[in-house]
Amino acid sequence: MDFQLLAVAPPTTFDWSPKVGVLMVLCNILAIFIGSKIFKAGEGTQLPNPKYFGGLGLEALIATTSLGHVIGFGVILGFGAGGLL
Repeated sequence: MDFQLLAVAPPTTFDWSPKVGVLMVLCNILAIFIGSKIFKAGEGTQLPNPKYFGGLGLEALIATTSLGHVIGFGVILGFGAGGLL
């Protein structure tokens, strides 16, 4: 029996650009907006200016921006695969 090795090239990755940065910021703003509707304002460790973050506490802000990054990398990969970056 003869086995051949299959060489597979990794998918292309996208370098950082202002477009990528803007997409990530917009995804994080979206996630903070969603988080401000889910979490109660004023709970947890307070930030210096909570009005800028929808009244979220530190813990809720970290959770929502983490979600924003997960959404962001999906959007960036999707836009890149679609040729929009």
